[in-house]
Amino acid sequence: MWWKAETQSLHRVSDRVSTVYVERCHVDRFENGIVIVNKERTVRVPAAYVAAVLLGPGTRITHAAVALLADSGTVVEWVGEHGVRMYAAGLGPSRGSQVITRQAYLVTRTQERLGVARAMYAMRFPGEDVAGLTMQQLRGREGARVKKIYKREAQRTGVAWATREYRAGDAFAAGDDVNRLLSAGHACLYAVCHAAIVGVGASPALGFVHTGGATSFVLDIADLYKAEFSIPLAFDLVAAGKTDEGDIRHALRSRFSDGRFMQRVVGDVLDLLQVGEDDLSGDRNELWDERSAAVAGGRNWANTPEAELPDEGYLVLSGPELAVPVVDW
Repeated sequence: MWWKAETQSLHRVSDRVSTVYVERCHVDRFENGIVIVNKERTVRVPAAYVAAVLLGPGTRITHAAVALLADSGTVVEWVGEHGVRMYAAGLGPSRGSQVITRQAYLVTRTQERLGVARAMYAMRFPGEDVAGLTMQQLRGREGARVKKIYKREAQRTGVAWATREYRAGDAFAAGDDVNRLLSAGHACLYAVCHAAIVGVGASPALGFVHTGGATSFVLDIADLYKAEFSIPLAFDLVAAGKTDEGDIRHALRSRFSDGRFMQRVVGDVLDLLQVGEDDLSGDRNELWDERSAAVAGGRNWANTPEAELPDEGYLVLSGPELAVPVVDW
């Protein structure tokens, strides 16, 4: 295939450091790693041990660095300031289409899609029976539970809380300190979940609860962890007087690394999509066939009975012959 690395030669996404965020730096290649350079320092990063490199504003990256990251199975994402937006992303470690094919099957069938959505809500609110609930009922329960979570955290930390404020396109400009930290923390959570989703070969766009966006599935997965990570951490930091967005990014990075968060996200994504480890095989290079699952690719199918080539060795397709009208000049 046109990429060099094979699936078996790549470090699993669940074993990698989650993300490295870079802004206002120059990124280049040095041997089997990348170097991040600014006026203050030079940092060397082993490419194969990072799940995603997030390139923020003011960043330049060389062709050699991108080629190394792609060959190492590291996702490269071009994001807005603080990672609040994702503009584009490159390849992840996955070299097969089995996961995204399964995801597309589930999301395009109403009952299967509802089943995955129920499983997501069951993960967020354990102990509740959601087996017979509709999407409308699930959304209503979610809204009530999330309000309780914010109220509980405010009471626990003594931080004043009114309502969640978010301004699309400028998330950090709206609201008080805790709202700004919530936006920053959620942005970090989205980045890690996006890297995990792309890393296992799923589509960030094919969401089950959220829909209509390029990162709908990212929002679905990130919602599973907000009540455990970004929400309580935002309240803790504000209570401690740490109100800079960088505070929550650094704190979340430490928690993700210590708790092997990436491995957990990968496992949850595969469980929700009902995909096992045996399904994560590499690029099969097959051709679709309506009579069977697939046929082998990388071969010339001209010398088969189905081709029905004429003796001349080429095939001509033509429409029906039409009578040419005679024009009386």
